[in-house]
Amino acid sequence: MAGQPIDYWKSEQLVLCHDDGVGLRAVIAINDTTLGPGLGGVRCVRYPSDSAAITEAQRLGAAMTLKNAFAGLPYGGAKSVIEAPGPEVDREALMRRFGEFVIRTGGAYIPGVDMGTSVADLQLMADAGAEVSCNQEDPSPWTAVGVAAAVRAAIEHVDQREGIDGARVLIQGAGHVGAALARDLAADGAQIILADINAARAAMVAAEVGGRAVAADEVLTTPCDVLSPCSVAKVITPQTVPALACRMLVGAANDTLSDESCAELLASRGITYVPDFISNAGGVIHIHSLRAGHDEQRLRADVLRIGSRTREVLESASGTAQTPLAVATERVRRILADARDAAAGARSSGAARREGERSLTAV
Repeated sequence: MAGQPIDYWKSEQLVLCHDDGVGLRAVIAINDTTLGPGLGGVRCVRYPSDSAAITEAQRLGAAMTLKNAFAGLPYGGAKSVIEAPGPEVDREALMRRFGEFVIRTGGAYIPGVDMGTSVADLQLMADAGAEVSCNQEDPSPWTAVGVAAAVRAAIEHVDQREGIDGARVLIQGAGHVGAALARDLAADGAQIILADINAARAAMVAAEVGGRAVAADEVLTTPCDVLSPCSVAKVITPQTVPALACRMLVGAANDTLSDESCAELLASRGITYVPDFISNAGGVIHIHSLRAGHDEQRLRADVLRIGSRTREVLESASGTAQTPLAVATERVRRILADARDAAAGARSSGAARREGERSLTAV
């Protein structure tokens, strides 16, 4: 393996999946199951090395723990990655075989869609007998609803006003989430700027919402009120922070920051950052809603609560010397610690009850 050494103990459970017969090389990283089975998508892309794929799965699994816990969902965090197969590989056989490996986790991992996978792929895993999510509906539209709620909350908090009329929002990525986000915010009066590596797609969405498009390499330096990354990860690095021309950073992309030091750098520049695991939780809330049988009215209300959670974190950070990322991460730490304490108390109580029953039987 090439690249940095892997810390195998970062995950609660790390599963390597390999079957040359169907061309499968994959890894499942179950980060934490304190709150329930690990819920997280299946990413299918090409990696430069096996170690890069494993590290990516572990990193994303940890992010899912933060996202699910902060959203108040009964799931832990997990993620899986499949090395993208060549065109000669039977994709259906590959996804079914991966589903068989998911079964072996005994319900500790519930996969969903992610970069490079689709609703159809998840259905193939389900056909193999695995418990999955996202095999009936794509959660992307609900991810956009949640990001829009976070954007509104951030603008209203920072500018101390109601509504977002006239606010300039630069959306990086005009795909399913980015396009839906543009329509949502434009309907509330925001001025939309679109950027995408597919310039034609950006121009098309911009024209639809009465906005404008900029070149993909001008995203960081284009003046705007809110920069909303909705495509690639790690857009913000220590090297790119000085070039930013935004006042707020609120997006759908996972791992917007290359590392936690960027949160302090953003704060030093007066840029308000809403942690991505807060703003992009609409998709997992949608997944839980389907599994719990909630109607759309309740689903929408649950997703829109992302806005109130955003306000709470920003207000808490404003009253302290902490960044919003530090505030939100500490809140998750407390959620997990309380859940572990409750579980330990239940085990202790159960053990004491069983011991009492044995004593009565002996008498």
